[in-house]
Amino acid sequence: MIPLDDARRRVFDDIKPLPIVEVPLREARGLVLAETVSAGEAIPPFANTAMDGFAIRSADLDGATESHPVELPIVATVAAGAVASRTLGAGEAMRIMTGAPIPDGADAVVMVELTEVRANPDGDDIVAVMAEVPVGNHIRPAGDDVEAGTPIFGPGTELTPATLGVLASLGRESIRAHRRPRVGVISTGDELVVGPRPLKPGQIRDSNRPGLLALLDELGVEAVDLGLKRDDERVIETSLRAAVERCDAIITSGGVSMGDFDFVKAVLSRLGEMNWMQVAIKPAKPLAFGLMLGTPVFGLPGNPVSSLVSFELFARPSLRKMMGHTELERRHVVAIASEPLRRGSDGKVHFQRVRVSTDADGGWRVGSAGGQGSHQLTAMARANGLAVLPDGDGVAAGGRVRVLLLD
Repeated sequence: MIPLDDARRRVFDDIKPLPIVEVPLREARGLVLAETVSAGEAIPPFANTAMDGFAIRSADLDGATESHPVELPIVATVAAGAVASRTLGAGEAMRIMTGAPIPDGADAVVMVELTEVRANPDGDDIVAVMAEVPVGNHIRPAGDDVEAGTPIFGPGTELTPATLGVLASLGRESIRAHRRPRVGVISTGDELVVGPRPLKPGQIRDSNRPGLLALLDELGVEAVDLGLKRDDERVIETSLRAAVERCDAIITSGGVSMGDFDFVKAVLSRLGEMNWMQVAIKPAKPLAFGLMLGTPVFGLPGNPVSSLVSFELFARPSLRKMMGHTELERRHVVAIASEPLRRGSDGKVHFQRVRVSTDADGGWRVGSAGGQGSHQLTAMARANGLAVLPDGDGVAAGGRVRVLLLD
């Protein structure tokens, strides 16, 4: 058997980031930035109010209280997107809306909740202000978020919704990023069926392909459903050759165990430079990886849990590298076992499906998610983590265990 780290190294060494392309912001979520972005202008570009209220001079409110408010004439209204038509004078107030520019002459904003507008039959309405406010109150200065010329994001930054919002606020309409991978998933086997029709003897429903496609959607790649193919070498070869033409990587499941000789293995062995490995882990010991006509192919094991665990350990970090990420792994934490997590010694690292939670002190705790068989997919569905158990007897209740978080 091959140690896990050695197997991962064999896989990752053959994975290269995809080319850099210009991508519209609307299509860039989840991609990885491939340029340095600096602010060409300040954000915000002008001093503005953080509240609806009244622009005033702080000194004019000296002594203002709820029982003894200061009254100021309202000489103008400044809406968001507008600019005050004149300078605010001493002893005056201007009604102002959130986001509107601060008028010249004003040095503070008093929020509307601390005021009361009173009609003045002889002229401008009057605002009664019931509290003192300091200079700068509720004013967001120009450049309060980002100053002009400041580098904001660098290569390797994941383009999240907030990141894209910042880029839009800088006037960017597109960005240079690593291209989004297209990853195909194929199932083969005469025993597999889809849909609700009754199963015939020996048949099972295909669960691996829907699960793997969902993991690819979560990852942010373009998932391509290559369908379910019957056990026919010509059909499988035609399908895989077509997949290479349209995909940046291909995932298959099943037919990678020692002694297996199915049509997928025959085709991949003939067309690709494949490594057929037995990795020292449980589940997901069998793994195939290689390049078929230059395209990475991940041959994952066929048992449902093994397929998903193998994806997490090998395919997911590889695809993140292909996307341009430098952090390839999901988050690991150290947790306390709330119950025994037992295993037998067999020379492998075990990945037990667990439920992860936090206790009253914010510490991590884990317990079993259910059956640990590689066919028991419902326990995998309940799990939100994989407890990493080195070779040995496992972890006793109260013991510390490293956990790979799945969500």
